[in-house]
Amino acid sequence: MTREPSDLFAEMGPRLAITRNDIGLSQAAMAEALGVSPRAYHSYEKGKRGIPVEALVAMIERFDLDVRWLLIGAKSVRANHDFEALKNIENSLDRHLMAEGIKIKSEKRGAIIARWYQSHIEGREVVDDDVHTWIELVRD
Repeated sequence: MTREPSDLFAEMGPRLAITRNDIGLSQAAMAEALGVSPRAYHSYEKGKRGIPVEALVAMIERFDLDVRWLLIGAKSVRANHDFEALKNIENSLDRHLMAEGIKIKSEKRGAIIARWYQSHIEGREVVDDDVHTWIELVRD
């Protein structure tokens, strides 16, 4: 079954944000590292555009990434990533947003997931107040 490019881009956006946060770069710094404009990189994380092959190669060479995970979510970007936890985080956030009737853009959802996951891999407990704060920070 072939997926639509727009679906692939939307799925890859949060993984780009997770990767960038894991590396510890801002969007602007990542754009510079990849040789793309900040606006272009922002559109990749938003899932609006596909990341060019040249930028993917730059990411792999500079940051030793697993491109398969980045593109389709298979395997791990780093050996210590916990994909079951990532799925649980995504599901928990989506359930909360639906229960509260909150609608946020996909790139903002990705930013919350990235923060939550970063806390998880650093061993910090995430409480409901943290999630509520993150949602409020990204709401329009």
